[in-house]
Amino acid sequence: MLNNYLPVLVFLILGLVVGVLFTFGNRLIGPKKPKSWTPSKEAQEDPYECGLPSEVKKGFRFGISFYLIAMLFILFDVEVLFLYPIATQLQEFGAVALGKVVLFVALLFVGFAQAWRRGALDWE
Repeated sequence: MLNNYLPVLVFLILGLVVGVLFTFGNRLIGPKKPKSWTPSKEAQEDPYECGLPSEVKKGFRFGISFYLIAMLFILFDVEVLFLYPIATQLQEFGAVALGKVVLFVALLFVGFAQAWRRGALDWE
């Protein structure tokens, strides 16, 4: 049974070792302070983008439509993850799987139509 999980275990250990080595290697050989560091930049609380002060202030808030669009993107992106394995093996799964996929897509379409009707996709 261990032979079945051995490649997974090797990849997990390898990933962990590489991550730890890169993290500690960066701390050991990386610069301690940025080259353009000055005491005035340490006291300044505004973030810098390419050396220029940012126009976004601390109290800036994104509109709710941004979050709705992001959540809808994630929802329909995950749909593809569920449909791909069934689409590749549909002949082996048969007509029952096709019916379930059609029902799944129909339910997602109803949710998409409702989000569209409520104006979640309108960017203002």
